[in-house]
Amino acid sequence: MISRRTMLGGMVSAAACAGNTGHKPNFLFIIADDHAGYVLGVDGNRQARTPNLDAFAAQGLRFARHYCNSPICTPSRQSFFTGQLPHMAGVTRLPTPLAEDKPTLAKQFQKAGYTTAVFGKMHFIKKGYPGMHGLDIVHTEDVITREWEQQVKPQPVASDIRCQKLPWKPLKDPARIWLNADKLPYPRYDHDMRACYQVEKAEEFLEAYKDKPFALWVSFMEPHSPYDFPVEYRKRFDPADFPPRKVGPHDAWQIPLIFRDLSDTDKRGISAAYFTSVDFLDRNIGRVLRKLSELNLDNNTFVVYTADHGYDLGQHGRFEKHCGYDPALRVPLMFRYPGRIRKGVITDMTEHVDLTATIVDVMNLQPLPTMHGRTLKPYLEGRSITPRDHIFSEYLDNEEAYIRTNRWKFIYCTGKRARTDGYITDNPTPGRYRILYDLKADPGEFNNVIGREPEVAKNLQSLMLKRFRSTHPDASREPHFETEDDVLDWYLIPRDA
Repeated sequence: MISRRTMLGGMVSAAACAGNTGHKPNFLFIIADDHAGYVLGVDGNRQARTPNLDAFAAQGLRFARHYCNSPICTPSRQSFFTGQLPHMAGVTRLPTPLAEDKPTLAKQFQKAGYTTAVFGKMHFIKKGYPGMHGLDIVHTEDVITREWEQQVKPQPVASDIRCQKLPWKPLKDPARIWLNADKLPYPRYDHDMRACYQVEKAEEFLEAYKDKPFALWVSFMEPHSPYDFPVEYRKRFDPADFPPRKVGPHDAWQIPLIFRDLSDTDKRGISAAYFTSVDFLDRNIGRVLRKLSELNLDNNTFVVYTADHGYDLGQHGRFEKHCGYDPALRVPLMFRYPGRIRKGVITDMTEHVDLTATIVDVMNLQPLPTMHGRTLKPYLEGRSITPRDHIFSEYLDNEEAYIRTNRWKFIYCTGKRARTDGYITDNPTPGRYRILYDLKADPGEFNNVIGREPEVAKNLQSLMLKRFRSTHPDASREPHFETEDDVLDWYLIPRDA
């Protein structure tokens, strides 16, 4: 249970803020780890079992072309938590903690008189403690895991049931092992799973704060590899139903070495394990939403669902993110606020930083000092809005960035930085390269057409540089370079503290 001391600490923090009448709308942010936008029933995927998310989408507004600003956990999460693109938030690499003095959404909710809490993964890269980044009640991934291990005494799994071997050792074990190619369940029954414990803690919070304004983050660790799911779920998907994805004729050079030995059988099993974990995720999201309904909080709670980034399930030979292909960049985004926002589907492109601006606007919070996105509230209210003409994303650990328009995808990489993320290719430092895909003719992103469309690539590269110059904290100190390429190379260098 949540301790009385922790609960009272949160209550004092909220009560200390002026204007806490108990009638303010609540806020619930549900987030998944590595949930790709295409693995949703409501997105047209007939294999995905996501009945709760599909129902949630039908009750509100879904953004079908929403993209992350970085295809990696920590930079993406801290970007939409602060409202700043990763290079401005100061977090562009996986191991970088968010600076304590950074403005955050949670701090804005605190200022408005809300009790703030988190149950689950936030990727702060520090041990959780009360008050962290504006969160009164902090049960981040380290806290949740420790409490779960201490408080839940698991029922022994039958000896004839094959399960994952612990501990999980990504990038150390062969890829087929840490990617769960055998589609093995976590060695726990459903009621003993960490995600179920996490849901119980969130339910306790909702019970305790149902009469006070709250801002709650429930952040699941599924379906991140090794795609955890309980023993009861082990037969839910047949690997034979997942044919290996097509690999293009020009893909070989960019496939990480660690994936080269995966067999077609391995690839089928990996996909089946991922879909099973998404099924488990959906069930637990449904539990949180049902609790909200049982407490009659539905109509006064603005609920958001999204994921930190997408995921490749064999597209271009990859089983991860860390790249600029659409499966790694496109993520789910859904809003529900009964009677306050309209229902439907938006097909205009949006970015993760738009999410921050929207939450601030809808919840009537004080704006963060720097917000790189724009509010989506006009969409929510059915008003006209000029659609984005492009989205921007970056992965500075490999010194690369991406611009996507309705028709084109432009990828620029310095090719100078040896990868430190474990996804090394044949040539770790290939030198500067550019890729241009015509998404209208080539939605799978297989053919680089930069040779026949140099002017398109030039314009998109200038647009990329413009985004950096208008948002980067070091823009005023930009050195003089002879070429635009050299300028862009300078911006793509990670500067995390």
